[in-house]
Amino acid sequence: MESIRSLFKIGHGPSSSHTMGPRKAAQMFMAEAPDSTAGCRVTLYGSLAATGKGHLTDKAVLDVLEAKWPTEIVWKPETVLPFHTNGLMFQALDANGNVLKESTFYSVGGGDVVREGESRVPEVSIYSMTRLKDIQAWCERTGKTYWEYVGETEGDEIWDYLAEVWKVMKEAVERGIDSEGVLPGDLGVRRKAVSYYMHASGHNSSLKSRGLVYAYALAVSEENAAGGKIVTAPTCGSSGVLPAVLYHLYTSKGFSEKRILRALATAGLFGNVVKYNASVSGAEVGCQGEVGVACAMAAAAASQLFGGTPAQIEYSAEMGLEHHLGLTCDPVCGLVQIPCIERNAYAAARALDANLYSAFSDGKHSVDFDRIVEVMKQTGHDLPSLYKETAQGGLAVIK
Repeated sequence: MESIRSLFKIGHGPSSSHTMGPRKAAQMFMAEAPDSTAGCRVTLYGSLAATGKGHLTDKAVLDVLEAKWPTEIVWKPETVLPFHTNGLMFQALDANGNVLKESTFYSVGGGDVVREGESRVPEVSIYSMTRLKDIQAWCERTGKTYWEYVGETEGDEIWDYLAEVWKVMKEAVERGIDSEGVLPGDLGVRRKAVSYYMHASGHNSSLKSRGLVYAYALAVSEENAAGGKIVTAPTCGSSGVLPAVLYHLYTSKGFSEKRILRALATAGLFGNVVKYNASVSGAEVGCQGEVGVACAMAAAAASQLFGGTPAQIEYSAEMGLEHHLGLTCDPVCGLVQIPCIERNAYAAARALDANLYSAFSDGKHSVDFDRIVEVMKQTGHDLPSLYKETAQGGLAVIK
């Protein structure tokens, strides 16, 4: 299991799998293309082609390659390569259009890219335990908690990285709260974060608290939809959930930055377990792997901040994922806007509910986090492809 750095990537939206991944693949191909290359052809397959225009996939690729060569984009949404639905093939061409070099990559979620023929399992695994039950047992045996396991595994330098992650998250919330207008694309979706923020400010107590959480999640999700700078947590499309919960607790409860970073480490560990044992790719397992996992991460982070035991933190995260099982990925017009933005706001609120529910318990429950991850993976595989980021089913086809 890789460093949580691979889960918390800093970049620009709107999609980790459809924007960040293809951009990274283009950079990798550019570095290896022959010196005699005169042009490029890039073929997008499956889900990557089906919703690529709405996710700015072509723009991400062209921004890299056309700085050096003229580039053609070929769309093949009907063709799904065996390894993963988000496939893209790069061809370096000579002056006569002959192929000099050809490479195929897969954008497997969270901004990660795998080359054809390579394993998805990282060659260097820094975590000795990859199942939550083993990590929880270690916590209970040593008297330590999840963030301490992260710190001991990753080393002190992880705290500097998480400090930068937190900085970017805060800035995304604050930019989003101040921004107004219509988001890019043909849907004409107006930003709502500032409106929710102002309405929340007029209420007292619990209504204000809930309204602010909505506002913060909307702020980051709208920044992502506009191509702004965000952190994958675990993806771009679900990037509003964790920052909303952390920013709300930071500003309303006065938690120190050090404790926020520890909560981030805890959240990253839970997200990493899902990423390693299942998937965080909407194109592979649906939105349960994006917003569902984000809810689990945020629930774990909140429970950590409020002093939950390892068992209560695990229970909180388990509920966050369990109650998103089967959630489809059906973006209207292939844009990360409807229903994605609202889902982030709703999941942030559910994360806080999961924390509260687990806090009233002793942490004992029937279905553990690892089992829910297994069920999520199987559910994702059983979902028809039209419900997995292809914009061919569900809400995406509502007229």
